[in-house]
Amino acid sequence: MSPVLHAALQRFKRNRLGFFCTIIFLIIFVLSLGAEWIANDKPLVVRYQQQYYFPVLQQYPETQFGGVFETEADYKDPVVQQLITAQGWMLWPVIRYSYQSPNLALDGAVPSAPSRENWLGTDDQGRDVLTRILYGLRVSLLFSLALTLSAASLGVLVGAIQGYFGGWVDLLGQRILEVWGGLPSLFVVMIVVSMFSPNIYWLFLIMLFFGWPALVGLVRAEFLKSRQLDYVKAAQLLGVGHWRMIWRHILPNALTSSLSQIPLMLTANVTALTALDYLGYGLPPDAASLGELLLQAKNNLDAPWLAIASFVSLALVLSLLIYMGEAIRDAFDPRRQ
Repeated sequence: MSPVLHAALQRFKRNRLGFFCTIIFLIIFVLSLGAEWIANDKPLVVRYQQQYYFPVLQQYPETQFGGVFETEADYKDPVVQQLITAQGWMLWPVIRYSYQSPNLALDGAVPSAPSRENWLGTDDQGRDVLTRILYGLRVSLLFSLALTLSAASLGVLVGAIQGYFGGWVDLLGQRILEVWGGLPSLFVVMIVVSMFSPNIYWLFLIMLFFGWPALVGLVRAEFLKSRQLDYVKAAQLLGVGHWRMIWRHILPNALTSSLSQIPLMLTANVTALTALDYLGYGLPPDAASLGELLLQAKNNLDAPWLAIASFVSLALVLSLLIYMGEAIRDAFDPRRQ
């Protein structure tokens, strides 16, 4: 580890608020990755006739447990439960609902208020709100993280080429960025997405199409400054090629200032995806989504738990990302080195 990076990590750890928010965010992210093991309508482990089964990982027909149907076993069916417990046992997750499974045992109308069975209540289809939030956070964070890394990689590449070569390459690139920056990206994304059937891959490509310029200006400025330094000119006189100069000598120094923007880009992408889901232009309707939960809260004003749960979960994640981004930005600030 280089001395500069080591010093930046030490400064990051000394920022107690940013470091604490990073730990909390990582815990939430890890929990969302294991959503199937926390909230599911299938047991984690089934022991039947001295054999172990894992319904979370594999589908088993009801005949596997002595039933009569060849279809997948419904582990909440009292008949299936009786067949299994007669010759074994089942280990259930903490929450016995998946993001699409409704609570069929509700006595009243939906959305239903929080209860011992549904800790944050149910939505207008009887689905558990806490489960929807857990699965929705995973989808939002993974989608936004992949989009952020892809956009950052593309932006770093374009900024490096502009800043290193300069001249007409830089001039042409700046004119393209000016046109790109003048486009109302959210409205264009909504128009383009509405032309296709809801698909997560189309949505990813369209949002990447408008998200890559975020780091171009910062990387370009670092390369314009670094290309005038003595060690770069000396390497050029020694015959070092352009691409080797970019990737091995200048880019590692330029990335130091770019890392601080990653959490802020991630925050913007989570917000954009939530807004698109709220407006109905985001993920497919059957996907768990924070934006879809916000839309349900607007349509069911007599169920305030929907608005409170969605707002608190979204505000918490975004606040953690913002404080984490500020801590990383301060840690890599060259004025503090």
